[in-house]
Amino acid sequence: MPDTPEAVASSPVTEEATAGARGNMRTFFVVWGGQLVSVLGTTMTGFGLQIWVFVETGSVTNLALVSLFFALPAIIISPFAGALVDRWDRRSVMLVSDAIAGAATLLVAILYATDALALWHIFILVGIGSVGNAFQAPAWMASIPLLVPKAQLGRANGLVQLNDGLSLVMAPAIAGFLLVTSGLGAVLLVDVVTFLVGVSTLAVVRFPRPKQHAESNTGSVLGDAIAGWRYIRQRGGLFGLLWIYAGVNFSLSFGNVLFIPLVVSFASEGAAGGVLSAAGFGAVAGSIAVSAWGGPKKRVRGTMIAISIAGIGVAFAGVRPSVLVVGISAFSLMALVPVANTASQVLWQLKVPPAVQGRVFAIRRMISQAISPIAILLAGPLADNVFEPLLAEGGRLAGSVGSLIGTGPGRGIGFMYIITGLLTALLGIVGYVLPRVRHLEDDLPDYIEDEESE
Repeated sequence: MPDTPEAVASSPVTEEATAGARGNMRTFFVVWGGQLVSVLGTTMTGFGLQIWVFVETGSVTNLALVSLFFALPAIIISPFAGALVDRWDRRSVMLVSDAIAGAATLLVAILYATDALALWHIFILVGIGSVGNAFQAPAWMASIPLLVPKAQLGRANGLVQLNDGLSLVMAPAIAGFLLVTSGLGAVLLVDVVTFLVGVSTLAVVRFPRPKQHAESNTGSVLGDAIAGWRYIRQRGGLFGLLWIYAGVNFSLSFGNVLFIPLVVSFASEGAAGGVLSAAGFGAVAGSIAVSAWGGPKKRVRGTMIAISIAGIGVAFAGVRPSVLVVGISAFSLMALVPVANTASQVLWQLKVPPAVQGRVFAIRRMISQAISPIAILLAGPLADNVFEPLLAEGGRLAGSVGSLIGTGPGRGIGFMYIITGLLTALLGIVGYVLPRVRHLEDDLPDYIEDEESE
């Protein structure tokens, strides 16, 4: 049985006058193409700035601070940004976010060209990017159901995942070439051009507005943000799904931090780059497959199966010190991420009224990401002080676990991969075993109607 708030949920509401818009995906494809170019430029800049900061300062701490300045502002303001997204025109929010980010990047390019660029300028730039992303991401995700027919939501979200995969494959190569031939300024200027493309595509389209919902406006931004949290909290299926994803992100964050130390412990930095390329191609392959297929019809089941198999793939990376083994692991993980993310995203788009999706998606994003920095902070100390000594030659686990996966440099990290991978797989199983999560597709109404044949 559903929770009480789910049982008494109002009848599904649909967007006013959007059947024609959803029946024609032209607007979606225009915006999607602009965002593809914009995401590519943003990823290039992120890569270029990381290289510049590390080369100029030689400090891993400064590199970590760049990541912190990108993550923290979005986590803090996301609930309020989502509430404002629901109050404002979502196309305008995306347009302004792109314009401000492009202006900030242009300013940094000018500072670099005049030899005035300092580390604190980088912190400000990534902070502005973080704030802009806190507005743009929920605005874009909440706009897709307004632009795309219900039957095409899976394919549309697969295309959105494809943007990330393509940027992961292309951006480092392009940015690396520009850094060697022309310097950081060229990377920043290319990013400015990509922002202009994103702004231009948004300027020539219009988004339908969602029909107001009973919880659309509480009278204050804080009240709207609280209402977004309450909406999730009162629906056990969505609340459980949210925390499953938070747990998965926490688990996988260990692998993100420890990837380079794992590979470099038995191979070269170039091999690490090759494995990253394998991960990127996996993301592209998975995204293309979902775009053509539309994703699993039983979305909860499909999400949890993908999470569990991905977890097993992560664990596989730790069993042998082999570039081939780690490459297969990276490819399989990233090929399954679009499957899980697309199925989950469609669930949220269907089960949350369009008028409140901005605040709900922002809170969902905040919670799913807020726990990951804990893993990032723990990964290094655990690897250096606990797991590596345990699996060193003569370590306490050398005769047990070490007899299976080997001992020496990197084997403790490999064991961490096995543990976190199995934990991820277990979370997929737990998610499907929980009745509220497993039955949420039936317990909650769809807030988008099926398209009528024309």
